[in-house]
Amino acid sequence: MFQLKLLLDNLRDFALVPISLVAALIDLVYKGEREGALFYKVLRWGAHSEEVIDVYSAIEHHPPGSFKVNPAYRVDSVIARLEGVVVREYEKGGTAASIKAALDRAIDQLHRETKEKGDRARDVVAGATDKLRVKIGPLQTEQEQKVEEAIDKEHERDG
Repeated sequence: MFQLKLLLDNLRDFALVPISLVAALIDLVYKGEREGALFYKVLRWGAHSEEVIDVYSAIEHHPPGSFKVNPAYRVDSVIARLEGVVVREYEKGGTAASIKAALDRAIDQLHRETKEKGDRARDVVAGATDKLRVKIGPLQTEQEQKVEEAIDKEHERDG
């Protein structure tokens, strides 16, 4: 049943994309009594159909999990944050390249903020390892070492 509900939910979402775009376009062209009236009607229909499909109804009577979403990392919050970066860069007269760089920094910051402690430790170790590789060069494998020793012995006999 869960998969059927997921299928219905996705079909509804697939249909809502063009419908909401057309509704928004109509609202832009034909100003109604309320700004975006048709678009918001589509949103209400989408919210209502989501309740009707109720994909996750199977867990309604189970205790809620301990997983909580930080409001700062919900889609609306993240988009608002990224939009703020774009607006600030644009107001400063930023180029496309500087806007992209600012967005990259903001996304990297989001990744750093949302990583688990174990992930952060792993990143620190990986970074230190990379720095060591640069300083001391790549370590030879056992087989490479044997080949090099054989070449050295060959040179000693010939020399």
